[in-house]
Amino acid sequence: MGKDVESTEFTRADRQRFRQKVRRCLDVFAQMLAESRFDAGRPMAGLEIELNLVDAAGDPSMRNAEVLAAISDPAFQTELGQFNIEINLPPQRLGPDGLAAFERIVRDNLNEAEAKARRVDAHIVMVGILPTLQRRHITLDTISANPRYKLLNEQVFATRGEDLEINIGGPERLIAHADSIAPESACTSVQYHLQTAPEDFAKHWNASQAIAGVQVALGANAPYLFGKQLWAETRIALFEQATDTRPDELKTQGVRPRVWFGDRWITSIFDLFEENAQYFPALLPLTDDEDPVEVLARGDIPELHELRLHNGTIYRWNRPIYDVVNGRPHLRVENRVLPAGPSVVDTMANGALYFGLVGALADQDRPLWTQMSFAAAEDNFHAAARNGIDSRLYWPGVGEVPVTELVLRRLLPLAHQGLDAWGVAPADRDRLLGVIEQRCLTGRNGATWQVETVKSLEANTSLSREQALREMVRRYAEFMHTNDPVHTWPVD
Repeated sequence: MGKDVESTEFTRADRQRFRQKVRRCLDVFAQMLAESRFDAGRPMAGLEIELNLVDAAGDPSMRNAEVLAAISDPAFQTELGQFNIEINLPPQRLGPDGLAAFERIVRDNLNEAEAKARRVDAHIVMVGILPTLQRRHITLDTISANPRYKLLNEQVFATRGEDLEINIGGPERLIAHADSIAPESACTSVQYHLQTAPEDFAKHWNASQAIAGVQVALGANAPYLFGKQLWAETRIALFEQATDTRPDELKTQGVRPRVWFGDRWITSIFDLFEENAQYFPALLPLTDDEDPVEVLARGDIPELHELRLHNGTIYRWNRPIYDVVNGRPHLRVENRVLPAGPSVVDTMANGALYFGLVGALADQDRPLWTQMSFAAAEDNFHAAARNGIDSRLYWPGVGEVPVTELVLRRLLPLAHQGLDAWGVAPADRDRLLGVIEQRCLTGRNGATWQVETVKSLEANTSLSREQALREMVRRYAEFMHTNDPVHTWPVD
């Protein structure tokens, strides 16, 4: 879905042809796996960050086309909402300088982009859900002009056949309805990519699933939507509901949602692509002229266009990726569970925890996922989204424990080992994992800082909730640009 598509109408023949091409791609993919045709050298890591645009008051700024024109950098791209943009970072090796290089590149790019955005009266904020978003900001008219979003919107609602309901509880409750996929644009995330050899993919994906709850609990940064305090990481519930193509009857029948945690541990990346083909009808049945069987037979590398396009419309929280770079195919895990922000150093600390834990768990003699049910991992994920850093999560050998205790006693030492195995410099390892440690010790992450600041403003000033959210966003943006970690940000 990262590529542009032209607006079109699909026929039954289009859908049948697309299904056949997906299956043909799947057969070729299986052959490539069997023949070990993938780039399996020293793995690369990647990073994408979705960003929000605000005006001087902290309200959403619907100017992404103007901002992107001002930035004029192909690393920055459009996103679903007119108040969204995205930055894609060049991949780095997870060696001594890998995480530090990411941090430098992100900071330099964001500083330059912010300076250029100011010329068109906009500012950049990294946050899971922009706290000042109101219902009036989330409509069909606020979707970006790119035809692929219009086409996706049409296909989601053609499949669903009725309006969306957003129903999220928490300290407060939100019930809203939408006639477009625009609510999805409220969800801004960071995505970590980890390249892996085919034979190692399953253990890296399983490890990513197993720690998803821990990641969300520590990194939660989206407690507000439409002025209501909801989950610590409301983005999880919102994204699951805003892209749901199922009416209630199909939900009752157990039809799988397109935003999906999954339902089992895997033994091969093929399991995931096969599930995609078996369980999910095409949303965008656009076929390419490439014959992947022919391409592979002559010794070239197929793009597998239909398989990749179909995969891009199934929003697994840990998504399998097949890609071809410089004529060489590779596989990677796209870790999609975390919100953007709060600061660049927080983002890289979250990345250090992810890369370190996945690396360590993937190398264990007795894999974690042989000791833990898949349902327990999914329960952890949603409990963490609801309760954030105050969550209690299940972990094999210790039962249900506070997530901060689990991280401090068990997981930080594992993350250290994992980063050492990747070759990360000890100074960067200690600095970034030290941010995670201090988050656990202080009990403060992006979500808790947002809530504490708003409650303080409401208790100590005459500001309304809407005004308090604006003031909180103003302070958030100021602290974000200092690049101090969120656990050090003052509340008063």
